[in-house]
Amino acid sequence: MVANCAAYAADGKKIRDITLDEISDFLAAPAGFVWVGLVEPDADLLEKLQGEFGLHELAVEDAHSAHQRPKIEAYGDSLFIVAQTAQTTEGNIAFGETHIFIGKRYLLSVRHGASQSYAPARRNCEQAPEHLALGPSFALYSILDFIVDNYLPIVQEFKEELQELETDVFTDASNRDVTRRLYDMQRELLTLKLAAAPLQDILGQLVRLHPEVIRDEVRPYFRDVQDHINRVSDATNAMREMLGAAMNVNLSLISVRQNEVVKRLAGWAALLAAPTLLASWYGMNFHHMPELDKPWAYPAIIGITAVVCITLFVVLRRAKWL
Repeated sequence: MVANCAAYAADGKKIRDITLDEISDFLAAPAGFVWVGLVEPDADLLEKLQGEFGLHELAVEDAHSAHQRPKIEAYGDSLFIVAQTAQTTEGNIAFGETHIFIGKRYLLSVRHGASQSYAPARRNCEQAPEHLALGPSFALYSILDFIVDNYLPIVQEFKEELQELETDVFTDASNRDVTRRLYDMQRELLTLKLAAAPLQDILGQLVRLHPEVIRDEVRPYFRDVQDHINRVSDATNAMREMLGAAMNVNLSLISVRQNEVVKRLAGWAALLAAPTLLASWYGMNFHHMPELDKPWAYPAIIGITAVVCITLFVVLRRAKWL
């Protein structure tokens, strides 16, 4: 459940990995900070870290339940941030949550559900100690930037799939499967929108507020992440509108194709109605029938029937009913 627990000096260089019991001892030192990463911890582990960092009990309760909306809350001189993560799993989007506690000298991240490891973000920070010297606020930027960057490939995949579906809409492949996939994409994009939109407000607060935790030198970095999440939100809104239009067009084209089928059936029914009518007249049991007295009458009736059928066929063909 403990992905990492490391101590960093005031110059941003990693001192060493420490145990959970050493956290309070290290925080008693005059400088440096601690970066801890947890993966789906149990109540006992969260309770231990609550004591080590002095976390607020309400924030710890939220971090344990793991069914929170994205938000940012201030508890004294610390912040509690909830962000939703997303990644593609077997062609579908899987969502998770990351809960972040940040104070002047510590950063604690708690991952739940579908979420990639933050080890790459941590390594990038450790390779640039001059940035990590800015403290936990830069580590927070690295995590949020990592979360938002994972949205971008998903948005790109949706764009490519939407282009393929738009092609299928205007071909004979437009059927129930295309309609179902359009609906599924709308649902997943709505979920992605609900995950990304609150991050705009969260990053907006990190850019402007909370000077007790966020250093001014880090605010431009948060502004860059805010720009990325704005792009994700705009792209999501645009694709949702395009999906809505594509679904309407798809349903309209299906109705048009059904109407074409009905027209063709009606045309063939009209074509068959003429010989059926003539045959019904001469199928009645009367003594005085033309073909009974005239040897040429029966072939004449056949010829008239053929002429009527050919005429109807030409007329219906020109009207594109056949």
